[in-house]
Amino acid sequence: MAKHHQIVIVGGGTAGVTVAALLLRRGGKNGRKNGRLNGNGNGHLNGHHNGHLDIAIVEPSDKHYYQPAWTLVGAGVYDAQKTVRPEAKVIPEGVVWIKERCASFQPEQNQITLGNGETVTYDYLVVAPGIQLDWDKVKGLRETLGKNGVCSNYSFETAPYTFECIKNLKKGKAIFHSPHTPVKCGGAPHKIMYIAADYFRKHGVLDDIDIQYWSGGTRLFAVEKYEKTLLKVVERGHIKLNFHQKLEEIDGERKRARFVGIGEHNKGVETWVEFDMIHVTPPQSAPDFIKSSPLANSAGWVDVHINTLQHNKYKNVFSLGDGAALPTSKTGAAVRKQAPVVVENLLSLMRGEPLTASYNGYTSCPLVTGYGKLVLAEFDYSNQPRETFPFDQSKERFDMYVLKKELLPRFYWRGMVKGIV
Repeated sequence: MAKHHQIVIVGGGTAGVTVAALLLRRGGKNGRKNGRLNGNGNGHLNGHHNGHLDIAIVEPSDKHYYQPAWTLVGAGVYDAQKTVRPEAKVIPEGVVWIKERCASFQPEQNQITLGNGETVTYDYLVVAPGIQLDWDKVKGLRETLGKNGVCSNYSFETAPYTFECIKNLKKGKAIFHSPHTPVKCGGAPHKIMYIAADYFRKHGVLDDIDIQYWSGGTRLFAVEKYEKTLLKVVERGHIKLNFHQKLEEIDGERKRARFVGIGEHNKGVETWVEFDMIHVTPPQSAPDFIKSSPLANSAGWVDVHINTLQHNKYKNVFSLGDGAALPTSKTGAAVRKQAPVVVENLLSLMRGEPLTASYNGYTSCPLVTGYGKLVLAEFDYSNQPRETFPFDQSKERFDMYVLKKELLPRFYWRGMVKGIV
């Protein structure tokens, strides 16, 4: 017998938990009609008003992470244990936790299939699966990660090793890598590079270390206002920039990495680069169970309208966060703006009203440029700045560093995942 819930949320990360908490906060105030959608979800609801929402979160993980702080863990200024809590403590009270993975979607039947073969049906579906880290797409990476000077802040287990690599390097070559794919927190691959350069400078070894940035992208940062500052930080750290480069292989034993050119002028050109330390950002993609589903677009992401966040085909399906097909940087700050849009539009749909909430692509990258220095980049779909504070946020500031290190983690645990956005 299939389980049924009025609202099923796939994913118990930042996006899924925030939406669940917001629904509980706002759904009760607005009231709802309780009923089943017809057929593929395009029908109207009918039924009686009821005081509470029936919400389930599908999430297999025992632990919930505050990943934005992993850069600071890699910098040696934040305790990794402060970035993790039991998933059970984060899922809002009153929400059913289905502790299984989602294996597949059957949107025509308003149904999902779990990893254990059971099915769950829904009236409404919110898809918030996050992004998949494709460690195995780089030959040899998994085998050498966490040793041989190969580090990454994209893993809770290995982020502390990044600081070991930085503090133990007195001379040699430090490589910082950004992949050719979309990634969560697009600034993270180079934030740790700026921090490392600042560490080397403070400890008098910067002139003895060759810092290089190898990126699959075409430029350092997409918004010119902030890129200007970052290029000055690059100059300050004597950092050499290499673009249109795809990391294909890591040879940890011999401490070298193989890059292949992917640009118009260097396509197919292979370069082996020796290193004493290398910070790797793994290639990333939509989760496999999303790619293979009817919900995906041709690139594998959940195919939603970029403003309403409603699925372009299945009208009772919404998506947000890293797994959604939204042309903006994949950050927790983006989720903070997306979640209210999903909730308002979902509640409007439940009431049979037009969807009026709109997401403008807002995202934020708190770009740490050194110890006690941060550029708070905020922008929208058009890569135009959307700044919060009444000063030039393209300047490096200590107070913005304090915001990231001290205030944002508290806001996350005490506010955001509780539906306070």
